[in-house]
Amino acid sequence: MAKIRDTLRRVGLNNFFFLLVGMIFWAKYFPSWGRADSPLPLKFITGIGISVIFFFYGVKLSPQKLKEGLSNWKLHLVVQATTFLVFPLVVLLFYWLFGDADSYLWLGTFYLAALPSTVSSSVVMVSIAGGNLPAAIFNASISSIVGIFITPIWMDFMLPEAAVAFDLTTTVIRLSFQILLPVTLGLLLHHRLIGFVNKNQLTLKNFDQAVILLIVFTAFAESFAEDMFAGHSTVKMLVLAVLMLGFFFMMLALMYGISQGLRFSREDTITVMFCGSKKSLVQGAVMGRVMFPDPVVFGIILLPLMVYHALQLMAGSALAQKMGEQDKR
Repeated sequence: MAKIRDTLRRVGLNNFFFLLVGMIFWAKYFPSWGRADSPLPLKFITGIGISVIFFFYGVKLSPQKLKEGLSNWKLHLVVQATTFLVFPLVVLLFYWLFGDADSYLWLGTFYLAALPSTVSSSVVMVSIAGGNLPAAIFNASISSIVGIFITPIWMDFMLPEAAVAFDLTTTVIRLSFQILLPVTLGLLLHHRLIGFVNKNQLTLKNFDQAVILLIVFTAFAESFAEDMFAGHSTVKMLVLAVLMLGFFFMMLALMYGISQGLRFSREDTITVMFCGSKKSLVQGAVMGRVMFPDPVVFGIILLPLMVYHALQLMAGSALAQKMGEQDKR
């Protein structure tokens, strides 16, 4: 049994994954608990939790390491361009060819494409695969900060007709107060609090995941309550999963080709592949809660990101393990 759990964990099927799935079922059968008129103040709690998450994220950022990482500018430029430019443009191409303007799943797919990269899983997978670890840390950190501004701009200018109740100026202001300000405060207090953070990493990780679970639950609860998933059959969800998996491998291949064309080293190529292809569920959930204030719609918009997140962990972990073994040989 322990071996099975270890195998599942290595391919991304950890406790958090199953809890995410559990939140969807909880929302389906108890939607009233997550609605705005619920006696449980879940939305208020998640709002506070979001700011706390990003405060401690700012504490984890090292000003010195950020300065040291500036030298490898070509690699950083490629990673950020693939994250915020190539990804959205590829989705837009498919949207123009096959998209449905009235589909919130298409809007959710574009939203995931416009998001920043993950921090923890990108760095971990680059490390396992034998890539450029300092560059991975730098790019994942910068991506999260830059995304606060670039993601709303993409959503405003590229799909304005589908971005429900979306106002760019209001969104940026709210994100600045709820996310950027806590990050900045945390960065300023890095030297004072980094020891506390290092000692309590597991507790802080559990707190982060708890907030994400609440966001997912409240978003899906509203959508289920309003019957927004009517017409989205199990077959359709399986098709979405297959498409997201194909999308992930296509982006990996594209980033590999770009890196080879620029004659990057093996280590830098790995960094581009794993940092450029990963998308952050944490920032997707917390930023989406601000950008899409209608929780009924937000539940469907969040669905492609959740599917992509699970698949990128499973497929990415397996690929990183294989590349790491090749590096050792």
